[in-house]
Amino acid sequence: MRVADLRGYPDADLGAVVEHIQAGGLVAYPTETVYGIGGACTSEAAARVREIKGRGEVKPLIALVPNRERVQALEWTADAVELATIFWPGSVTLVLRDPQGLFPPGVRDPGRDTVGVRVSPHPIASRLVAELGAPLTSTSLNRSGEPPIMMGSDARAFLKTIDAPDVWLIDGGTLPASAASTVVDCTGPRPHVLREGAIPIGRLRCAIPEIDGSVD
Repeated sequence: MRVADLRGYPDADLGAVVEHIQAGGLVAYPTETVYGIGGACTSEAAARVREIKGRGEVKPLIALVPNRERVQALEWTADAVELATIFWPGSVTLVLRDPQGLFPPGVRDPGRDTVGVRVSPHPIASRLVAELGAPLTSTSLNRSGEPPIMMGSDARAFLKTIDAPDVWLIDGGTLPASAASTVVDCTGPRPHVLREGAIPIGRLRCAIPEIDGSVD
């Protein structure tokens, strides 16, 4: 495990980390909610993330993207555009159809041809995605079913326990307490909240009053 300690130095050079990702490696990094883990949006990197998390093939990963324009090939409904305009960068993940296969299986849900995307407001995560110039897979840095990781020291300890030398860590220190991102499915006639998180349904309804808030 290689560690880039950015505590107090959020503008430090990320060039080596970007090259590591481009070469197929994974990185653990701070986000606006929890520490995440991800890599390039490839089937191989997605499979490695699943192996580390102990996650099956059913639940897809999400992708952090630089901006909406970078994933314009996804199917953007008017409601999805409205939500992205108001809440991005921010803790709202939008589930959109991917009719052109912009994302591979494992990131895209192969059963529905959909993908969850978000623009992170975290200064390190957003800069990492911007310098990568491409979407970055994202899921919480923990074994499936275990609590999320909020501290860089806990992230180091977790990676040591799983013996993952191919995973680099960006240590951003301790994150403020936060719920996970709110997930909104924008593939139907009206948006449907799949998971209420950091952004409450009430705030979403300020933008789209008819949003379906009956969380599954």
